[in-house]
Amino acid sequence: MGFDDKIKNTAQDLGGKAKEAAGKVTDNERLQAEGQADQVEANVKKAGENVKDAFT
Repeated sequence: MGFDDKIKNTAQDLGGKAKEAAGKVTDNERLQAEGQADQVEANVKKAGENVKDAFT
């Protein structure tokens, strides 16, 4: 994966953390769940990058 993809994944992870925190503060379970889902998706992408990097 390219450097741009790594930046996008990190941004998605940070955005997810912000959403989750905002959901906790406002007691909005849907926003909290969206934030957690964004973080999981970013982590899956990062894991895929690590596997791909290991084979190149």
